[in-house]
Amino acid sequence: MTQEELFKKLVAHCKEYGFIFPSSEIYDGLSAVYDYGQMGVELKNNIKKYWWDSMTRLHDNIVGIDAAIFMHPRTWEASGHVGAFNDPLIDNRDSKKRYRADVLIEDWLAKQDEKIAKEVEKARKRFGESFDEEKFRATSPRVAETAARRDAVHQRMADALNANDLEALRQIIIDCEIACPISGTRNWTEVRQFNLMFETKVGSVAEGANTIYLRPETAQGIFVNFLNVQKTGRMKLPFGIAQIGKAFRNEIVARQFIFRMREFEQMEMQFFVRPGEEMMWWNKWKETRMSWHRALGFGDDNYRFHDHEKLAHYANAATDVEYNFPFGFKEVEGIHSRTDFDLGNHQKFSGRKIQYFDPETGESYVPYVVETSIGVDRMVLQVLSAAFAEEKLDNGEERTVLRIPAQLAPVKAAVLPLVKKDGLPELAHRIKNELKFDYNIQYDEKDSIGKRYRRQDAIGTPFCITVDHQSLEDGTVTVRLRDTMEQSRVAIDALHGLIESKVSMRSLFDKLK
Repeated sequence: MTQEELFKKLVAHCKEYGFIFPSSEIYDGLSAVYDYGQMGVELKNNIKKYWWDSMTRLHDNIVGIDAAIFMHPRTWEASGHVGAFNDPLIDNRDSKKRYRADVLIEDWLAKQDEKIAKEVEKARKRFGESFDEEKFRATSPRVAETAARRDAVHQRMADALNANDLEALRQIIIDCEIACPISGTRNWTEVRQFNLMFETKVGSVAEGANTIYLRPETAQGIFVNFLNVQKTGRMKLPFGIAQIGKAFRNEIVARQFIFRMREFEQMEMQFFVRPGEEMMWWNKWKETRMSWHRALGFGDDNYRFHDHEKLAHYANAATDVEYNFPFGFKEVEGIHSRTDFDLGNHQKFSGRKIQYFDPETGESYVPYVVETSIGVDRMVLQVLSAAFAEEKLDNGEERTVLRIPAQLAPVKAAVLPLVKKDGLPELAHRIKNELKFDYNIQYDEKDSIGKRYRRQDAIGTPFCITVDHQSLEDGTVTVRLRDTMEQSRVAIDALHGLIESKVSMRSLFDKLK
């Protein structure tokens, strides 16, 4: 099965089991907008809790806020979004489809990497244990030729993006003979800039309404509240402000399920530091954030840093944490050194003094900022992609399982009476009612116990608790583990401690110390 086929199965699984639905589906949906179902919202909330607590509880100098979506329009002039928040857009005249020019080139570059990887794998099979991959990459003419062309195009793209040279981007597409994935033709328009912000109106009547924007990022709500938080919290540098909230971008090409949407959620933290110390903190936060991702146990090799080819207008350093999705390595989080651009511009545009008085130096200055920004929806997709598996069992049966880390699993345990009589349902309900105050617990008595196990595997439930006739005699139940399918007898009184030992966020936080 190809990675593309696997991804299609994952998308179908998400709908079938109540994780993610197309929005407004009864009206044929709305492009690139999705709703979270009963399982998806639990997973999403658990991811947000993991992030929020890791920021605000594990760091004494980070606090949280919740700023409004609507902001004064001058905010977005100061931030540079009105003038500079653009993507390079190109259309195919035959398919009438619209693309980001840089993404078309990045996809071409990825294909060159795949070509090289295939050559390496063919050689590995041919030479067996004696294969020296480093030597082969250095001496193979075919690999060298592909790598040289790839690197040359990569450099051309970086130069074009940094120079904002739209014609150069189009020329790369022409020179590389990049075709439209839909029409298969190379009948491209010119490249032009496309502003990503959604506009709306605020006011009691249309004639007197003012144009405002749906925020394209949550960071500005933190920056405009810098002094409010610093003064009321008596915060001293360095300190951070965290926020989780919705953002909106009119993406040219929204694709790959919930990876790129027009309405999405962000978890952002802005860390304020002394000027000159930003690169030290940028490097520290790079390692801190990578540890947070790797603590989930999806394999360290599936994560990497990718430094930006083109820095945003506010940054002097930027890197992404990328995860190896079924469609390749893609960004899940960005770590940026934003300098004093945001606070400095808000000070200039508002006419208000936005500075920090440093009691150690006796100076007042505009702090520098290091940002960590993670897409909640991308994180949901990353967890689901990593957790989804189809297995053939020893008895010849098959099962679909979501190996979601227990701390993030939507349902922590399912309580299942073996039969619907003899007092077993009553005892099962008592167990559920005892556990439900601390954990999300399901009760299920329909179908055979095997089918019920499969349903719980499919939604990622770590524990299945089966109540049988022995339970009435000795107060024990059968606990089945999702990942290994091993079963053991456990005292009813010990269930809470067993579940807590696996689902507590503390077991993740211990890895971050």
